[in-house]
Amino acid sequence: MDINFPLILVLLVFGSGIVWLFDSLFFARKRQAAVAAVDAQFASVELDSGRQQEVYEQAKATASKEPVIVEYSKSFFPVLFVVLVLRSFVAEPFQIPSGSMIPTLKVGDFILVNKFTYGIRLPVIRTKVLDVNDPERGDVMVFFPPHKPDTYFIKRVVGMPGDRVRYSNNVLYINGEEQSQTLIASLPPSNPEYQIMTENLGGVEHDMQKDTIPGMLSRHGEWVVPEGHYFMMGDNRDNSSDSRAWGPVSEDAIVGKAFAVWMHWDSLFSIPSFSNVGSIQ
Repeated sequence: MDINFPLILVLLVFGSGIVWLFDSLFFARKRQAAVAAVDAQFASVELDSGRQQEVYEQAKATASKEPVIVEYSKSFFPVLFVVLVLRSFVAEPFQIPSGSMIPTLKVGDFILVNKFTYGIRLPVIRTKVLDVNDPERGDVMVFFPPHKPDTYFIKRVVGMPGDRVRYSNNVLYINGEEQSQTLIASLPPSNPEYQIMTENLGGVEHDMQKDTIPGMLSRHGEWVVPEGHYFMMGDNRDNSSDSRAWGPVSEDAIVGKAFAVWMHWDSLFSIPSFSNVGSIQ
């Protein structure tokens, strides 16, 4: 089961904020009154010795001491609130878990996703409250697929609402127009098993990978993209579960636009690499 981190974060922010507010309204005044009582008690005492001063400071500290849960809530609430705002409305980090976007994104890449470019959405419930921009063909987008509505997926926007998409023998056609491909390399050179290509999606160029023998999803398929939906495909065309398998993605399921790689880290016991840091094309 996937961990619903946005929900956990919202609950932590809400819980710590409620504890802080409740303490401010009901219990903080009692501690302030206790401190005032200590001051009044020592008002007639000459604190001319180190021992007297120590006793006074200890009495004030005891009177003003906050419960542990209040102390932690006041410390963590501002940090958690800032993290919630940044992750929900500005940018959210993700790690690439599979090779479906090779060669653009590799397993272990850490990416940043713009959370406002496609509109401002409330965390957890995902309701859009402000329109900004619509996805464009060629964008690399994070979303929730229809067959796994609680799991993050990342693919490239290939078909726009109303498009007729056809994929035949690893060649993409949009509304009957072939999207041209230019060979970069056939690998391995001695006995090629796959090819690295540059594909032109209506003027947006990006790298993609395809097997020399098309896979099941790459042989032939044709779809019409409904209004309010987008047709998504992985750049690793023969090793990607995408809209060819489970259909187009609803606009309501969009998370954001992937725009940068900021680190690569294969595993916990490997050394992080920053060699491929940069924007996502």
